[in-house]
Amino acid sequence: MRMNRLFLLLTGLMLFVLSSFRPDDSPKAAPKKIKWLTIQQAYDLGKKTPKKFVIDVYTDWCGWCKVMDRQTFTNPAVVDYVNENYYAVKFNAEQQGDITINKQTFKYVGSASGRGIHELAAALLRNQMSYPSTVFMDEQFNLIQPIAGYLEPRTFHQIITYFGGDYNQKEPFDKYKTGTYAKLYPGPLTAKAGE
Repeated sequence: MRMNRLFLLLTGLMLFVLSSFRPDDSPKAAPKKIKWLTIQQAYDLGKKTPKKFVIDVYTDWCGWCKVMDRQTFTNPAVVDYVNENYYAVKFNAEQQGDITINKQTFKYVGSASGRGIHELAAALLRNQMSYPSTVFMDEQFNLIQPIAGYLEPRTFHQIITYFGGDYNQKEPFDKYKTGTYAKLYPGPLTAKAGE
């Protein structure tokens, strides 16, 4: 009798412990993502509904490009601002297909080393090939500015809001960062998705 009670008590305790560790069945919201387009898709959309363009120029072998994908392009504040204010383009600088923009065709140019470059990447980066690079263009697809190098989320957010809000036409970037940006976006930038 005493053994049965002990057995029932242990069984009940085990069931209680096991039920405490069951997986959470509640649906989780999918992380926000930038709506990446091809350059042709963005260009075509921009002709119908004008918006600025932000172009991530990368290569498959670029380590800092992957870090920017994981850290900067997943930040909720960055994702929201880019999706609302830009056509976002991912552009592989070594892709090999022809691209025609505004009746001009850009081609891949191979090299003796086996690694080539796309003419459009060279044009966007003003022949200063560096990866990652972020290129900003206005609503008419005119180059505003390419920015070379990895950009952490806060710096990237400062830049996209600077060009997105046309502050580049009103004040120098350093003044914008410490004045206008600090007033518009006080406090720390929203944490990266998944943190």
